[in-house]
Amino acid sequence: MSPSPRYSASTIAFAVATLGIFTYAMMDAVMKGLSIASGAYSAVLWRSLAGAALTGTIFLIRGNAWPERRALKLHILRGLAAGVSVLLFFWGLVRVPMAQGVALTFLAPLVALYLAAAMLGERIRRAAMLGSAIASIGVLVIAWGQAKAGASSDTLMGSGAIILASFLYGYSLILLRKQAQVADPVEVTLFTGGVIGTLLLLGAHWFAVMPTVAQLPAIGVATLLGTFSAAALAWAYGRAEAQVLAPVEYTAFIWAAILGWLVFGEHVSLYTVAGAGLIIAGCLAAIRGTAAPAPQTEAAA
Repeated sequence: MSPSPRYSASTIAFAVATLGIFTYAMMDAVMKGLSIASGAYSAVLWRSLAGAALTGTIFLIRGNAWPERRALKLHILRGLAAGVSVLLFFWGLVRVPMAQGVALTFLAPLVALYLAAAMLGERIRRAAMLGSAIASIGVLVIAWGQAKAGASSDTLMGSGAIILASFLYGYSLILLRKQAQVADPVEVTLFTGGVIGTLLLLGAHWFAVMPTVAQLPAIGVATLLGTFSAAALAWAYGRAEAQVLAPVEYTAFIWAAILGWLVFGEHVSLYTVAGAGLIIAGCLAAIRGTAAPAPQTEAAA
C-alpha cells in the first residue's frame, strides 16, 4: 500500500530540513573560524550583508514582488529574533567546543514545540512532551559535565550566551513556520538576512572590523552555505508542522562533533556524548506517530 500524500510530504520536508541542518553545521565551522579571527559581531555582519546581496540578486532576477504588510512584519520580527540569537550563538561558540555549543542549542526545538501550541494552534502530543522531558535531562547532563570539568568563567559565559540564543532561536522557528506560509524561501531568506545585517550595521562603527582579503573566501563560503540552509529550512517549514521538523535540529550534534574534531581538534566529553544520547532519544520519542493537524485558520495566522 502506498503512503498517503500527507505522509510523503512530511517525509520529504523532514529530509530537506536535515540537509539544511547539515549545511548549517558546515557554516558554523566556517563562522567559528571567522569569529575567532575578527570577532562574532564582524563575522555575522559581513556574512549577513553578503547573504542579503546574494538572495537580493536572485529576488530581483525572479521578479518577486515587494512583500505585503503582513509578511513584512513577520520578516522584521524574525530578523530581530534571529539576529540577536545568531550573534549570541557565535560569541558563545568561540568560548566552547562546537559539539557542546550545538548541544546546548537543543533547547530551541523544545521551546518551539510549546510555542507551536500557543502561536500556531498545533496540538502537542504526549509523545512530544515525553521526548521534551528526556531531551531536557540530556541538556542538564551536558551542563553537569561542564561543571565537573571546572570550566572557566569565560566558558560559562559562552554557555550562558548559547542557552539564551537557543530560546530566541526557538521563537524564530515558530516565526519561520508563519513566514513560510506567506512567502517563498528566497523572500524569507532575503528579508531575514537583510534585517539582521541592517540591525548590526547600526553598531558597525563601534564594533565591526573590516575583513581582510584572506577572509573574503571564507565569508563567501559561509554566505553560500547559510543561504542554502535557510532556503532549505524555509521550504521544509512551509510543508510540515513545526513540531514535526523541530526535532531535526538534534542531528546538528553529530555534524558539530565531527567538524569540531576535524577543523579545530576539539574532543567531545563523555558527559556531552551521554547528554546528546538522551537528547536524541527524546527526539525519537517526540516524533513518534503522526503529528496532529493544526486548525487551518490558526496555523496561517
